Amino acid sequence: MRVSSVTRRLAGQGGAKWQVHFRANAMAAEGRDVIRLTIGEPDVPAPDTLQQAATAAMRAGRTGYSNGRGEDGLRRALADHYARTRGRPFTPDQIMCFPGTQTALYAVMAAVAEAGDEVLVGDPMYATYEGVIRATGADMVPVPLDPARGFRMAADDIAARITPRSRAILLTTPHNPTGAVLSADDIAAIGAVARAHDLWIIADEVYEEMVFDGVQFASPLADPGLAERVVAVSSISKSHAAPGFRSGWCVGPEAFTQALLPLSEVMLFGNQPFLADMTEAAIRAGSPVAAGMRTRFKARADRLAAKLEADTPLRVHRPEAGMFALIDISATGMDGDAFADDLLERTGVAVMPGASFGTTLDTWVRVALTVGDDAFDQAVERIAAHATARCNQPV
Repeated sequence: MRVSSVTRRLAGQGGAKWQVHFRANAMAAEGRDVIRLTIGEPDVPAPDTLQQAATAAMRAGRTGYSNGRGEDGLRRALADHYARTRGRPFTPDQIMCFPGTQTALYAVMAAVAEAGDEVLVGDPMYATYEGVIRATGADMVPVPLDPARGFRMAADDIAARITPRSRAILLTTPHNPTGAVLSADDIAAIGAVARAHDLWIIADEVYEEMVFDGVQFASPLADPGLAERVVAVSSISKSHAAPGFRSGWCVGPEAFTQALLPLSEVMLFGNQPFLADMTEAAIRAGSPVAAGMRTRFKARADRLAAKLEADTPLRVHRPEAGMFALIDISATGMDGDAFADDLLERTGVAVMPGASFGTTLDTWVRVALTVGDDAFDQAVERIAAHATARCNQPV
């Protein structure tokens, strides 16, 4: 069977990284006692107001074709939102709408990189980033994120890896899987590197509304000096607990979105108008669920760290945002893959091996903070008992 080279470039970049999660699902389907801390899905359903808005729009006949940019009302709402939150003007022509952040990121990456190019991205990274980059034919250049620096990307580390083939820096802030949030000074330093080497900055900001109290979110979109080289992607998946609605967007320079338009038209020729109307209402009203998620996720991360660090040799990286916490399991003498497999088989707790997100996390695992408190606390007890047993085994 003949297939194109993109299928070979993406081999192993999809579900292969999620084998622990799939095995946990199978075990649960068999009736086994399994607590799944693998997937970052909101712990509340989408607000009724979203479902009502989508239903009302469908009943009003908003089920026809859209266009490659997205519906005007949603793009105006997003332009107003970014002007208000970034402190500088944005126009609807700087916005393009897509089915979720993932599709937006795929389109944006295809517009800035191609075969022979390089894209710099922090290691660890969200599991799809390598595939999104490789799909274009470009090479991914990992930039290790130092745990001692809170996993925040450093401008000097980027600069040390730039070559004549470099085309873009892919930032995630707030970061998945570490929960790190770049400061304004971090972004200014990274922006200076991007200007010096004429690089795009692609910013995944989908966790913007998941920043914990006491932490300040900063966006490269807020810097007028970077306006012509920053493209951000986001969606309502996290902020409004609505991942299944698949409603996202990108925002960047008007010249960029104009260049991107033919690609968008070839890919999908517009989102569903009824979802655009729903998303417009969501953006203008703000999220009724984000604050509660922030509070619960931080509290769970704090309880995880308190228990494991008091009772085991394991150490927890406390996130500043997002839906995950990282556990350093190196004291067990196991790598993350072996620990995750062993933990699932022996205790029924499913966590993600750190290596699914990059080589920097070989001796870490990622824990989702998105299950209910009772199940989460029970999982923490099982992790602690398992880690203690493993650390006390004779060598």
